[in-house]
Amino acid sequence: MTRQNILTIGAAVLLLSACNKPAEAPKPAEKPAATYHVYVTNETSNNVSVIDPTTNEVVATVEVGKRPRGTHVSPDRKTVYVALSGSPIGGPGVDEKSLPPADKKADGIGVIDVSQNKMVKIIPGGSDPEEFSLSHDGALLYISNEDNAAASILEIATGNILASLKVGDEPEGVATNPDGKFVWVTSEDKGTVSVIDTTTRKVIKTLKIGSRPRQVAFLPDGSKAFVTRENDGKFSIVDTAKLVVTGEVELGKAGEIKPMGMSVSSDGSKLFVSTGRGKKVFVVDTATNKVDASFEVGDRPWGIGLSPDGKFLYTANGPSNDVSVVDLSTNTVVKKIKVGDKPWGIAIVGN
Repeated sequence: MTRQNILTIGAAVLLLSACNKPAEAPKPAEKPAATYHVYVTNETSNNVSVIDPTTNEVVATVEVGKRPRGTHVSPDRKTVYVALSGSPIGGPGVDEKSLPPADKKADGIGVIDVSQNKMVKIIPGGSDPEEFSLSHDGALLYISNEDNAAASILEIATGNILASLKVGDEPEGVATNPDGKFVWVTSEDKGTVSVIDTTTRKVIKTLKIGSRPRQVAFLPDGSKAFVTRENDGKFSIVDTAKLVVTGEVELGKAGEIKPMGMSVSSDGSKLFVSTGRGKKVFVVDTATNKVDASFEVGDRPWGIGLSPDGKFLYTANGPSNDVSVVDLSTNTVVKKIKVGDKPWGIAIVGN
């Protein structure tokens, strides 16, 4: 056999071997990286759970301090702020004399670095901070001080309290309006909303709302404000130009449906309202002020948040220690994610 024949036969054998080689199994497609994360404050386990929406799993737990409740994101999305309080948990009608003394050293605003998922410091927040809002430039925090009937204005860079304004007993919800000129603060005890001028740093008007107003939300154009009324089963609608209440929407029987948190869709067409012991979220058409839908999400949903693309809704369910993930194309809960103890607030960090 010639050398040429040997080479030809060898090549044929190699080709036949390659043809008979079993095909490699395709590699599984990599899941795309999350474009946002969900931060959940856990009031009694003193930490924050971080959820990856691509897996719907907790990917980090950040220890922050006592009673984390309100939480919001800086405009540059690099920082998550968390209201911390050393005051004991009470509740409506509880005799405060029966509670243990407050740990005032624990009061403050926790600062979480999103890149590290680590709390880097605590800055002053006045006495017993519960909720807050940011100025549009991210330089100031407007904070409700629950046991002091006041709202503090905090300069973040220096940690200085620039002003403390009386806004009614048991202040709770805080919201900066879309143009940044005013901040609204609810008073649970007085049933009012105080409107603060951010330039003069003074209360310019106090609106009578109803029983236990909880939170304020605005349409993106700032023309309307919505204020939940926990004990009335309703929310109020306010004309922000005239600063007058123009209507109300009843979501259910008072005492059974307890409107709490709110989130407005990016186009302003839908208002989502959580209802505490009512277990439901209501979807309201903001053009007609009529309820489009309602669906059950879990035990005592309070904090609420929308994904940046508006496809998913997240609710913090305190008694069951979980977060519900709702697919808004079907208004169904697709997952309940275990977090820490007594989840309270939700902040969405992403694009």
